[in-house]
Amino acid sequence: MNASYANTLDFQFFSPAQDHFNSMIRHLESACLQEHGTTEEYIRTNGDELLRLMFQGYLDKQAEDEERAVSVTPADGIPRNHIRQNTSRVLTTVFGKVTVKRFAYSQRNVSNEFPLDAGLNLNNDQYSDGVRKRVVTDAIDRSYDNVVKRHRENCPGIVGKYQTIKLVEGTAQDFVEFYEQRTIEDEQTDDLLVLSFDGKGLVMLPDGLREATRKNAEKSKKKRQTRLSPGEKKDRKRMAMVATVYTVRANPRSPESIMNSEKKADNVVKFRPPIRNKRVWASVERDGETVIEEAFDEALKRDPERKRQWVVLVDGHPHQLKMIERVARRKQVKTSIIMDFIHVLEYLWKAAHCLHDKGDKSIEKWVEQQALKILHGQSGRVARGIKQSATKRKLKNREAIDKCAGYLQKNRDRLCYDKALRSGFPIASGVIEGACRHLINDRLDITGARWSLQGAEAILKLRSINSSGDWDEYWSYHHSCSKKRNYGELMVNREASS
Repeated sequence: MNASYANTLDFQFFSPAQDHFNSMIRHLESACLQEHGTTEEYIRTNGDELLRLMFQGYLDKQAEDEERAVSVTPADGIPRNHIRQNTSRVLTTVFGKVTVKRFAYSQRNVSNEFPLDAGLNLNNDQYSDGVRKRVVTDAIDRSYDNVVKRHRENCPGIVGKYQTIKLVEGTAQDFVEFYEQRTIEDEQTDDLLVLSFDGKGLVMLPDGLREATRKNAEKSKKKRQTRLSPGEKKDRKRMAMVATVYTVRANPRSPESIMNSEKKADNVVKFRPPIRNKRVWASVERDGETVIEEAFDEALKRDPERKRQWVVLVDGHPHQLKMIERVARRKQVKTSIIMDFIHVLEYLWKAAHCLHDKGDKSIEKWVEQQALKILHGQSGRVARGIKQSATKRKLKNREAIDKCAGYLQKNRDRLCYDKALRSGFPIASGVIEGACRHLINDRLDITGARWSLQGAEAILKLRSINSSGDWDEYWSYHHSCSKKRNYGELMVNREASS
């Protein structure tokens, strides 16, 4: 076959695209003056068709060039030697639907094999990588209904809501393995290694609730038919564990600077050191201790010799503290556990409202004074003081005071803020609180949302990957894993045995 004939033969696959392009040019040349938006829409819609025809031409050429084999043998070891030509499948792309033609290799009682599908790395459904990536990245930030609407406005290839959910769940399936296999070099720094954890409840469908919660939900009787009353929502939620690991330079400071009562020199601004190498994630499917262990494993990758100062920031939930302490013992890691100071302030404010009349202007000053004492390491003294004050006043409504005092006394070993501030440790869990808002509230806690366990877990995984800045790396890893799952090691035999 001479070169000119070969070039002519190759071009025939793309002649429909060339004809369509020429038709667009003729239309634009002959068009009368019209609003630019009309022309823009014409080019967009017809441009999608031009790109679809180009894609179709490429696939037709690959089908024409595919060499016929004697047999193919997948991972199960059973050769497929019955051959059919020009079998086809539909592929939905961002430009519209195209048809893939190829050889099919079959054998009785086993699945067919398609070497060209493996070469093109087609998915086991009809959707292209372009459609999959566009839909999934939209679903990370938008409700499924809005994803479907947006996709139909911008792409000829239509994807339904059910299919969108399945694409999201399929894309998220390599999350755990991705982070387990990912290697992180020792950060080679003496800066603080900070871990933080928090829990957030998600409203679930009945099948997604844990067994005890589901039974409570079945026993409870709705007071209203159209909505849940206060107190009923807790039996419709499942707790997600949120974790973060990051590096930050130690920042020594005084208690007065925390409460903004320290006199500052004019024109002097104190900068908070930026955090580095932050990873955040959450899981509603895996139990809390598993997520905490994952965080410790992530931190060990960064500090394998355990030379750095590890700081764990928590809000003081007793069960969470026990899990952290168990994991730390298993991993043989020494940590400094610090209670979130913002939670301490919340307890103080509630106690203050019991000791002061409504509208009392001295209440803020009282909270500041008690907070400063706690920051100076005097939490036990504050606890005794507020209890004695309530007793002397013979307060009947002192529940908030007793809770505050109990919290301060029970956690006094984790409220050594004087030492923490001198060492430059963070004492507020703003990073994990922000992670809860971003990973959960902004997407999974929208009004009216109720989640299946698999659906909630998939969205949490993808939002975690995106928030940690690992999306491109994960997509590449998921792409290679999908090819292994779908095709494995496919051996193509092109020579007949003698």
